[in-house]
Amino acid sequence: MAKLSSSRQKALLRKYALNVKFFMMLVSVAVIVYALPKQAKFGYEYEKGRIWNQKDLVSPYNFAILKTNAEIEADQRAALSAVTPIYQKNDEMSQQQQDGFKTDLEIKWHSAGLNERQKDTYLQTGFNILKACYDRGILKLNPKYQQAGKNYQITILSGNVATDKNTADLFTRERAIAYCDFEIGKVPGLDKAFLLNLVQDRLQNNLTYDAKLTARLEKEVTENLSITRGMVQKGETIIGKGSVINDEAYQKLASYKKAFEDNARTNGNHSLVLLGQFLLVGITLTLLMVFLYLFRRDIYDDNRLVSLILLVITAMLATLSLAIKLELPNFYYIPYCIVPIIIRILFDTRLALNIHLLVVLIAGFFVPNSFEFAFFEITAGMVSIYSIKNLIRREQFLISALIITFTYFVAFLGISLIREGTFTTIDWVDFIPFAVSVLLTLLAYPLIYLFEKVFAITSDITLIELTNTNAPLLREMAFSAPGTFQHSLQVANLAENAIYTIGGNALLVRAGALYHDIGKMENPLFFIENQSSGFNPHDKLPYEESAQIIIRHVSKGIEMARKANLPEIVIDFIRTHHGNTRVDYFYQSFLKNFPEKFINENIFRYPGPIPFSKEAGVLMLADSVEAASRSLKEPDEESISILVDRIVKYKLDQNQLNDSNITLKDLETIKQIFKRMLMSIYHVRIDY
Repeated sequence: MAKLSSSRQKALLRKYALNVKFFMMLVSVAVIVYALPKQAKFGYEYEKGRIWNQKDLVSPYNFAILKTNAEIEADQRAALSAVTPIYQKNDEMSQQQQDGFKTDLEIKWHSAGLNERQKDTYLQTGFNILKACYDRGILKLNPKYQQAGKNYQITILSGNVATDKNTADLFTRERAIAYCDFEIGKVPGLDKAFLLNLVQDRLQNNLTYDAKLTARLEKEVTENLSITRGMVQKGETIIGKGSVINDEAYQKLASYKKAFEDNARTNGNHSLVLLGQFLLVGITLTLLMVFLYLFRRDIYDDNRLVSLILLVITAMLATLSLAIKLELPNFYYIPYCIVPIIIRILFDTRLALNIHLLVVLIAGFFVPNSFEFAFFEITAGMVSIYSIKNLIRREQFLISALIITFTYFVAFLGISLIREGTFTTIDWVDFIPFAVSVLLTLLAYPLIYLFEKVFAITSDITLIELTNTNAPLLREMAFSAPGTFQHSLQVANLAENAIYTIGGNALLVRAGALYHDIGKMENPLFFIENQSSGFNPHDKLPYEESAQIIIRHVSKGIEMARKANLPEIVIDFIRTHHGNTRVDYFYQSFLKNFPEKFINENIFRYPGPIPFSKEAGVLMLADSVEAASRSLKEPDEESISILVDRIVKYKLDQNQLNDSNITLKDLETIKQIFKRMLMSIYHVRIDY
């Protein structure tokens, strides 16, 4: 079977790119709809303490009013207090211990040296005392039932007969020993210590707490409790327009919502619910695609990036669906802010905000209190985006987490005060899910790294790492081509300041500037900034060969960058920083010295392409300006100004900036920045 070439594969991908995009959208919609719970959505939002601004709500059918959790708990406590703990009585214990007492007496009698004629008296007294103790019952008190006092009611099971007793009327082992001591003291002529020692050795609990049976009774009692109180009849007004949603109205609304959802599950058309979800999710993702088409065409045209965005959205909504199916006690545990953070760092602010709004809108259909949920998550998402607008340091993640936590807290406090009207009734434990959510949001950091590797995207975090001058390539350049390294640093400063002013990715242009000349490390002495001894190896070479050596630093730089696994977006700066301009010094020298010879101009021309981004265009200008400024013998304000204007005009005349999206207004700003910075570098005094 014939194998398609890579160029043919790319051509096919371009041809069917739109079909692939639609297929990915359809798959995302299908996965999200499949994961979402299939139930009808209750059509009203309500909060305790708010005014009911809807029309009068009339019940369409009979339904029971549910008790509140507090009422159910109170009923359970009352029911459980009526359940007495069960104790099983061992009816054989008394006879067993009496027999054991008789055996013990026989063994110890002779060694005790007591009067033989009193033996029957000892035996009968011990029998009577033990029988009395076991007839009344001996037990160990359970601290669980001593909350209201030391003694409590119990139910004693003996065979199939149940008897209610109070532990005050029964013996504990300590009470039984005291009783034995008293009873033995009433019989004259006995060795009290001897007999008491024998008797107390035979005192065991014959009433045993039956935890399983008691728990079963408690469970039966609580399960049989009613969870409703009263009914709302068909046609009855649940709440009227303009009424305050007090505790009673709130409970009626909650009960109506539960009855509505139960009725929808039983009688609703699941196919129509599915269709509704499909339409909602479909229109949401369509709006996202329209946004990309209108405002981020570069992302829209790259199905790799579109697939990443759809994956993030689908994963978040699938996580929400899983939480609903697992009946997570609070949906605020889910780190919704992780989506805008990932999109912001990998793409930009506008896209992050747009996607976050769409995700929250979809999620709002399936979580309780949708408006409250939307307020919490939209405000937190906006703050998460704003707090990392310019990611320069890693600790900004932690700072962002603290700001998000504070935002959640302020929103939580505000909504709680609106709902409760007092600080004393706020349940601060309810804030814990928000704090957990913020901690989980820190997972964005490893996820960003994963997405970068899988989808070949370069984030600001990677650019920060690349701009560290201790990075391997930069450290090697500082050692082998120090002049080029210093030139790159100056170019980075010029380009970064310019792009920051006119608008663009300052981190990206700095990374591109630092690496744009790494190809010069192959032959550093062939570049003037590295020639310190006055020796110039070009003096012994033909002009054509010299030009090729100079031009080759671009292709060599690309090769070195790829070997070092630099991102393609940084390699683009190496590829475009000279565009397709000529190496004019050697070209003009050739024409001057060999006017009669024909020469192919392309030998002296860089292969290109010309810069195709604003950042690459600024780097080209900064590179040329900085290199040319080194040739100024006596730099002053006038000479620097003329130099900058001449170089910018030359690049324009050579059509090098046609694809860079730099306006004439931007060029004027760039020139002013270059002039000011170069005068500062060369310590030129400015006339005021």
